[in-house]
Amino acid sequence: MHMYRSHNCGELRKAHSGETIKLSGWVNRIRDHGGLLFIDLRDHYGITQIVVNPDSEFFALAETIRSEWVITVTGTVIERDGAAINPKMPTGEIEVGITGLEIQSQAKELALPVFGDLDYPEDTRLKYRFLDLRRERIHANIVKRSKIIQSMRNRMIEQGFTEYQTPILTASSPEGARDFLVPARMHPGKFYALPQAPQQFKQLAMVAGFDRYFQIAPCFRDEDPRADRALEFYQLDIEMSFVTQEDIFQVIEPMLRGVFEEFGEGKSVTQTFPRIAYKDAMLKYGSDKPDLRIPIEIVDVTEEFGDDSVSFKAFKGIVEGGGSVRAIPAPGAAVKSRSFFDKMNDWARKDMGAAGLGYIIFDEKDGEIVGRGPIAKFIPAEIQAKMVAKTGLKGGDALFFAAGKTGQAATLAGAARSRLGVELELIDESKFELCWIVDFPMYEFDEKEDRLDFSHNPFSMPQGGLDALENKDPLDILGYQYDIVCNGFELSSGAVRNHKPEVMYKAFELVGYDKAFVDENFGGMIRAFEYGAPPHGGIAPGIDRIVMLLCGEENLREVTMFAMNQQAEDLLMGAPAIVAPKQLRELHIRSVMPEVKATPKDDA
Repeated sequence: MHMYRSHNCGELRKAHSGETIKLSGWVNRIRDHGGLLFIDLRDHYGITQIVVNPDSEFFALAETIRSEWVITVTGTVIERDGAAINPKMPTGEIEVGITGLEIQSQAKELALPVFGDLDYPEDTRLKYRFLDLRRERIHANIVKRSKIIQSMRNRMIEQGFTEYQTPILTASSPEGARDFLVPARMHPGKFYALPQAPQQFKQLAMVAGFDRYFQIAPCFRDEDPRADRALEFYQLDIEMSFVTQEDIFQVIEPMLRGVFEEFGEGKSVTQTFPRIAYKDAMLKYGSDKPDLRIPIEIVDVTEEFGDDSVSFKAFKGIVEGGGSVRAIPAPGAAVKSRSFFDKMNDWARKDMGAAGLGYIIFDEKDGEIVGRGPIAKFIPAEIQAKMVAKTGLKGGDALFFAAGKTGQAATLAGAARSRLGVELELIDESKFELCWIVDFPMYEFDEKEDRLDFSHNPFSMPQGGLDALENKDPLDILGYQYDIVCNGFELSSGAVRNHKPEVMYKAFELVGYDKAFVDENFGGMIRAFEYGAPPHGGIAPGIDRIVMLLCGEENLREVTMFAMNQQAEDLLMGAPAIVAPKQLRELHIRSVMPEVKATPKDDA
């Protein structure tokens, strides 16, 4: 028999009754039932109950054992009696009567409990992550993550894709998020960058003729962490040659649908992902990542508030100044108290920085729908009727209004829609609602910088090609760009690529970058395109977010094995850390700390 185990702790069944076996693992918990000791022994695979009788030669040793000690047990598999069977455990029909016991290692007093799923401070959980990872829920999340990745890999291979690896050390890119830089010791004053994505390399692979590429790719972005975004993350990176946008959709939809059905634990999954144009998403949902589980569609009522008969000056002034008013239906909200509407207003002011949310409550009287509320008296009945018709409301519903510059009104309306979905309990938690957001604008105007900029991906092919770049208003040009959204989370961005040098030069010229800039920063790709580049396109679903959704979690740290805290610190390994001066000298760099402004007390 093996010195540590003949079976694992999730393996034994009634069929093993009478066998002599050996198990090793961690002590999950110990129970003393009137002198009879029960030890729940846990390993990666499951839990088995060990029984130690008072007359056992190992009873005294077993009494010294504490939670999370690592032990090896030899014993006989015993079939449990009917009342003792635990149907909640796969091993619940048996237990092991101990005939041998060896302590492999002891555990200090625990910094956090492993048994159960108590809510503990995040910093404690991350500092003692090796303990946190022993807990059933998070351990299961990490195992599920591995299975999801394997499923994705298998599904891509089945569709004729081949996995390739691209470099981790690369050149810094001036576009996109902030790079993580790595000093080049052999080239003083120069730096590598960790890839934000394998974007250029996978396009170069298409030029090299490899066609259907995929990779489980690590990506790095020096951004502020938040619940659904981390400094380092993984994506299913995909690129294909000689494809249209629709070809890419037909590859990705069945793969993602299959993964969500396989691991979604019975939740319904969208069968054909609807295609929603960006402009329609911003109008109907106030967001380019809408949660389609919320049965609310926003309606533009700018025209109604611009009518001469409306005397609500606050909104009327916004409309006259070129702004917009959006109406957000609130089904069934008429029964809510005044405090509900006041809280919505307070939220708009405090959390969204808005002037507030107007609202009208609709009641049905004598077969007619009548509005009431603070602004109802400023809006004639016939205008209210138009709003009711536009939004499909009925008696017992309400309408909230968001007003401001068009973009601001859309954002506020979208946030209000999401909040109403929660407050009115409208979200169907039994669904994964997926969709495509398509037809993104190629460019946007950056008011802070007072200039035109790319709105999405600078390497995308504009709809209409070079002719559109030369002859259309840049703000009217759409790109072959698309996102996948699920339950309000963006899972992926992709595009049909710009594979023609002259089109790329012109695309960058419109945002103020000349040919020399493109050659210097994207020279490898431009050079490749001059030697015969196929039309190609791709996408990169974010693995971490997909796993987060499928595990029912709200934070990426719950599905990442070794995670950082909200300040981008690895509390377990102590990173980032100060390095020795010798290391800095070898890299030809010095550390310059930010200046600390003196306070009046310091001056004294």
